[in-house]
Amino acid sequence: MRAVSAGAYTRREPLTLSPSSPASARRLGVHASIAGGIDKGLERAAALGCNTLQFFSHNPRGWAIKDRDSAECAEFRRLRKDLDIVPAFIHTSYLINLAAVDRGLLKKSVAMVVEELHIADALGVEYVVLHTGSASADIPEQARKRAIEALTEVAGAGRWKAGLLLENTAGERGDTTSRLAEIAEIIDAVPRGLIAGVCIDTCHAFAAGYELRTLSGIDSLAAEIDRYVGRKSLRLVHLNDTKGEVGSHLDRHEHIGDGKLGLEAIRYIVNHPFFADVPLILETPKKTEDDDRKNLARVKELFSTLP
Repeated sequence: MRAVSAGAYTRREPLTLSPSSPASARRLGVHASIAGGIDKGLERAAALGCNTLQFFSHNPRGWAIKDRDSAECAEFRRLRKDLDIVPAFIHTSYLINLAAVDRGLLKKSVAMVVEELHIADALGVEYVVLHTGSASADIPEQARKRAIEALTEVAGAGRWKAGLLLENTAGERGDTTSRLAEIAEIIDAVPRGLIAGVCIDTCHAFAAGYELRTLSGIDSLAAEIDRYVGRKSLRLVHLNDTKGEVGSHLDRHEHIGDGKLGLEAIRYIVNHPFFADVPLILETPKKTEDDDRKNLARVKELFSTLP
């Protein structure tokens, strides 16, 4: 995975879905709770009509990870196959910070990334989504260097079928990966075989300064992805509206169509040929299961409905 020449991606008119990806075949899901058991996330996703899924493998605000017994893992694999929920994504703990100055936090963060990959392989999950971290008291270049060193340590700790996906961030103070060039810097320096690609969050991209309310802005983001990591490395889109304005660096998700991005921008994103084959996961606000249902319905209405 290495940078390619600038401007390699060019959108062709008219803007339509790829013939290989009719709306009925789109992979659309939510971040689902596993309360009550790891398989409960699958059941909740299926009840919402999802055919892909993201979940936390444990409490994302604690360091403790309980062992998963083989029977539980086998049942998860069986049920996922029966429900055709593919691919699946584990989102790593919020506590992980591979750019931290504190050596103790770095050590615990590396160990937890390794554990998340072990869990993913035990469950047969394809990808683990990771925010590399931040360091507000240090310059970004040094923070990314620590993240590279930490990921190199992870790479030396084992081999996994699951691949890491690096997610873009909103550009808050200390962020190390709000731009594609920064993500590429890390990917290019880490031993091959660990990082499988990237996850692009629409809320984070907009907050970081990517103008996604115009076709030219979406084309520009697509060109950057293609330039720095390559189109095939885009494995997931976190499809979220946002409470903050473009360039606000505010990481606050909003319901689809109710935020500063709005329905028209999200319509163009989901129908854009560059993103046509990429799974979409919603991380929109959720007080009840009905919130997910409403947001999913809004997105489905946008597929192939360009003016």
